[in-house]
Amino acid sequence: MADLTIWHNPRCSKSRTTLGILEEHGVEAEVVKYLDDAPSRAELERVLGLLGTDDPTAMARTGEARWKELGLDGADRDAVLDAMAANPILIERPIVIRGDRAVVGRPPEKVLELLD
Repeated sequence: MADLTIWHNPRCSKSRTTLGILEEHGVEAEVVKYLDDAPSRAELERVLGLLGTDDPTAMARTGEARWKELGLDGADRDAVLDAMAANPILIERPIVIRGDRAVVGRPPEKVLELLD
């Protein structure tokens, strides 16, 4: 089993590039197509902690049309996490998780922080 997980959207160029960087470095990754297999609210909370923040907008796509439709600008933490769990399109991509750390792959080279 891979010791690294990537929340991946194959339609996203940044996500594809990040996966390519992992492959170039010979890193086996568990690929989770999070739009098809959405993380639970608890999993979002866990990964937020691994990112080293308590602010869910750190892993949210705030420019996404759905964000605006739901009126999430200025929403509290719980509302944002609930919206992300119910609408995985709101989750930034890719998110790469290894052990007790995670990064948002923007830019894709951020994944290198997990390979040391």
